[in-house]
Amino acid sequence: MKSIMNKKVGRRLLLILPMLLSVSLLSSCGDAEALDTKEMLVVSVPVEVSTLSIGHISSNYSTTAVLEAKEEAFVVPRASGIIEHIYVEEGDYVEKGHILAQIEPRRYHLNLDRAKADLVGIEKELQKINKVYNKKLVSDNTYDKLTAQYESAKATRSLAELDLKEATITAPISGYIAVRNAKVGNLSESFQRERMFHIVQQKELYGIVYLPEKELSRVHKGQQASLNLTAFDGADIIAFVERISPVIDSKTGTFKVTLRVPNPDNLLKSGMFAQVKLNYDTKQNAVLLPRKALLSIDDNINVFVVKNGIANKKAVTVGYQEGEVIEILSGLTGSEQVVITGHQNLRDQAPVEIVNDDVRLNKPLELAQEMSNQTGKG
Repeated sequence: MKSIMNKKVGRRLLLILPMLLSVSLLSSCGDAEALDTKEMLVVSVPVEVSTLSIGHISSNYSTTAVLEAKEEAFVVPRASGIIEHIYVEEGDYVEKGHILAQIEPRRYHLNLDRAKADLVGIEKELQKINKVYNKKLVSDNTYDKLTAQYESAKATRSLAELDLKEATITAPISGYIAVRNAKVGNLSESFQRERMFHIVQQKELYGIVYLPEKELSRVHKGQQASLNLTAFDGADIIAFVERISPVIDSKTGTFKVTLRVPNPDNLLKSGMFAQVKLNYDTKQNAVLLPRKALLSIDDNINVFVVKNGIANKKAVTVGYQEGEVIEILSGLTGSEQVVITGHQNLRDQAPVEIVNDDVRLNKPLELAQEMSNQTGKG
């Protein structure tokens, strides 16, 4: 019986062993697949990088201004009468003294003729009196009255000449006719308030800006500023500090600064709106990087540097910022590849894959510098 039982147990073991071996093999295969899955979970993060560049960068204060004419005149007629001729149109350039319009002068000619005739009559009478006055044949009182009448007649003639002269409207300054309100046939008295002409001199313009009082120590006469005007497709116009107000407005906490804007070609116009950058300082040969590469982590300014496919976090010290470009003072040697896109959720020592090729490596920095130049350089 024992031999029979041993044979049955042996047969069962023979049947169980293959099953155990297969289970063991399946278990080992499962572990291998789990390890492969873990290895496949390590994925490189796609990023774009840029190299650093050497260039100039400025420290600026940005504000706005409206350009104003340095010289302007509102022409108001003193003489009254019907406007007979108009010799200029809006946009014309006139020199000082140029005839703008003519008021009908006949009345003023007649007044001058009468004044001249009165003066001639008094002169003749005074000549007769002078002959007998020396002989004491005429009283001092009579002589004094006639002398006074003579001086009055001369003044009347001068006023008549002035009235006739003012019937011809002339330009008080050299410049462009900005506005012409007058028309032939109008009565000149109606332009006492409206102003007959508006003349502006635009060879130099002014830009008025108001700066906070904390900037007072950083502004000085002759300091350079750049103006960015929409009308010129973002081109920079150079201006200079002409005057600085010595007082602070207690209501706004600002002080007035007047910028002188040269305009030799008369391309700029009074009333243009400008973005102003007042230049405090400019550094040459500065290490520059696109501003978007920076990340604030743990109260420090950091960047990610790629080396051998691994992103390394580096703390940096920054200086001036101008537009989309920022100055790097320390933390980088200048030859690194710095992540500029895809670094928001990047971790230190994370594997990365650079997706922009070597040819376009500096393109982000070039674009950043171009944007900075468009917003104005000091």
